[in-house]
Order: sequence, then C-alpha cells, then structure tokens
Amino acid sequence: MSYAIYPSLTGKSVVVTGGGSGIGAAIVEAFARQGARVSFIDVAEDDSRALVTRLADCAHIPRFYRCDLRNLDSLAAVFADIEAASQTIDVLINNAANDDRHALDEVTPSYWDERIAVNLRHQFFCAQHAAAAMKRAGHGVILNFGSISWHLALPELSIYMTAKAGVEGMTRGLARDLGRFGIRVNAIVPGAVRTPRQMKLWQSADSEAKLVAGQCLPQRIEPEHVARMALFLASDDGERCSGREYFVDAGWYGT
Repeated sequence: MSYAIYPSLTGKSVVVTGGGSGIGAAIVEAFARQGARVSFIDVAEDDSRALVTRLADCAHIPRFYRCDLRNLDSLAAVFADIEAASQTIDVLINNAANDDRHALDEVTPSYWDERIAVNLRHQFFCAQHAAAAMKRAGHGVILNFGSISWHLALPELSIYMTAKAGVEGMTRGLARDLGRFGIRVNAIVPGAVRTPRQMKLWQSADSEAKLVAGQCLPQRIEPEHVARMALFLASDDGERCSGREYFVDAGWYGT
C-alpha cells in the first residue's frame, strides 16, 4: 500500500511529547519520513535513543530531549532549547500519557494530582510554550491526544478518563483563543491501539477477540494508523480543521 506525502510538512519544526515508544514513536517516524525536523520529549532513554538511531537515514535526524513533563521548570527549559535550535515551533503533538488502572477506594489526593499532571496538565503548558512561538510566526498546529476510554466508560480508569475528557474541552478552548493568530488546535482520539505496552499489560487473546467484535472494522489499530491522522491534521491539507475531535478507533462502540 502507498500513503500520502505532504509537501507542506517538509522542513517544519515538530515537537512530540512521549515520542520514544508506542504511538509517539510512530508519530516521530511518520513526520521524520516526511522531511520534518522532529524534536521529541520522553523519559525512556533507551527506547528514545534506539529510535534516533533507527531514523538516522532521515533528511533531519530527530532530536531527543529527556524531560519529566510533570516538572514544569524543566519543561519550560526544554521548549526554550527546542525553539532556539529550530528557530520556531510549527507543530506540537501532545501525545504523552499513562493509563495505569486504579480502584476508586485506593485513590489518594497525591495520586489524583500526579495522574492529572501526567495526563492533562502538561498538555496545557506545552501548548502555552508552543503557542508563544507560533504567534510570532503567525501560524501553527497543536494536536492534543484524547482517549476513547471515557466515551465508552471503561472500568478502573476514572482519573484517566477525567483527564482525557478534559483534553477535549481544553482543545476547544485553545482553538477558540488561538484561532485569530492562525493557530489550529485539534484532538486525536485513538481507540484500542496495538502498542507493546497495551499488549504486555492489558491484552490477551480473549480480550482482543472481544475488542475486535466491538469495532465496526474487525482489524486491530496499529500506531501508524494514528500517526497518519496526525500527518493530515498537521499539514496544509487540514487547514480548515480546528476545534474538533478526530477518532481513529475502527468504529469501536464496545460490547
């Protein structure tokens, strides 16, 4: 099969959070293969450095920045470094998240705060930093990552679903506030994506069969399927798309 090439992405400065593995790594690779200048942020050093090595044949080798996104001071410093190196930020992809399960009666205030910091807070502050550069340039794209989980009310994910529902509200607010500066903001909502983490922690042959049975399309979603949506929305082909959610879920309505 052949897939689209987006000339408008060539040379663009793209920042991806959580880019070292899973969906994030597929996004880093997809943009790098389009000729974009990709910077990605992660805490997983081994996976991230292996990804940089694997993409050494790209026109612009991706740059890895190690940063815990919960540390807002470190986050600000990383964005300053990225903008200094690239002169601008054209695209921000807020991908980083963690879907650890949790029981209602075991949640403490500190755990609540930590989960919100991991899954929602950093998306806002990454957008704040990127938007400053985008305003100076007069254009930009921000893609926030939501989740199908809260649309289906999946079990033992109440804080994660709260954060991901918030992502969609935040996306609409940012799209309204930033549109006058030529900045488009959208949310991508993945379904059950077949990442190594998901397969290791949550999926079995039985659960996969049940999952596929609940989808309109009886095929598993791979990380590259999500990356292709990000390419379109970040490109000039998506220039009139803003303030909306775009699902890549194979039509999953649950069972």
